[in-house]
Amino acid sequence: MECRVLSIQSHVVRGYVGNKSASFPLQLLGFEVDSINSVQFSNHTGYSHWKGQVLTADELHVLYEGIKLNNVHHYDYVLTGYTRDTSFLEMVVDIVQELKRANPNLVYVCDPVLGDHGSMYVPQNLYPVYKNKVVPVADIITPNQFEAELLTGKNISTEKDAVEVMDLLHAMGPDTVVITSSDLPSRLGDRFLVSLGSQRHVRPDGSRTTQRVRLEVPKVDAVFVGTGDLFAAMLLAWTHHYPTDLKVHTHKQTQKKLFGAQSKVPESLRNRSRLFKDLQRFDELVL
Repeated sequence: MECRVLSIQSHVVRGYVGNKSASFPLQLLGFEVDSINSVQFSNHTGYSHWKGQVLTADELHVLYEGIKLNNVHHYDYVLTGYTRDTSFLEMVVDIVQELKRANPNLVYVCDPVLGDHGSMYVPQNLYPVYKNKVVPVADIITPNQFEAELLTGKNISTEKDAVEVMDLLHAMGPDTVVITSSDLPSRLGDRFLVSLGSQRHVRPDGSRTTQRVRLEVPKVDAVFVGTGDLFAAMLLAWTHHYPTDLKVHTHKQTQKKLFGAQSKVPESLRNRSRLFKDLQRFDELVL
């Protein structure tokens, strides 16, 4: 049966971020992907210079109305990432709510792109929109540590702090929270990155239970832009196959992403760092 995703995030001419990171991998996994570009830039904003256009709410509304007029606005998932306009982001919320009314089983996966390493790389006026409007309608969110701290107002210094932050995010709405990267120390040493996840379930008797996941993955001494966009897309894909087992779908998508990245890293880097030998131990790292 066809599974259709509406992906609303950035587009760049040069490089692979946003929809260019998310759409093709999802298509390879059998999903039909309809893409709306929140921005159209020459390249990602990490470059010294970039040019392009930022879509507004009115422009998004026109595109969505065109889809509706043809009665092809039926989706199983909505995936959102980088945006730069508050009115656009508010319109995204309106669209998600309308699509959920049409399909109560629709799952909204939100990567709340705000910043990283203590600084924001989108306009600051997006923050209250994410906190007060976007996160409450999301089913799955994938913030990094900085974004999770910003959304909850709580710093993460220990794993206990991280669990409390994920619970605060659950209380805001999403049943699945994955902190995609953190500064927490790994028990395997400083060559590993710690990610954490939490998923709430409702038992048949109506009570709730929560599954926690800790991932420790090898660091690579290089910069890869767009990996967060790919992560969110693959999390969506494996959630579709394993909707009630966070451990399985985070394991599957992270494993595939790591082995895919290995093939793209120059041989000299692999030989110098020896980090990719640790991929053989990946199955041991999912708790």
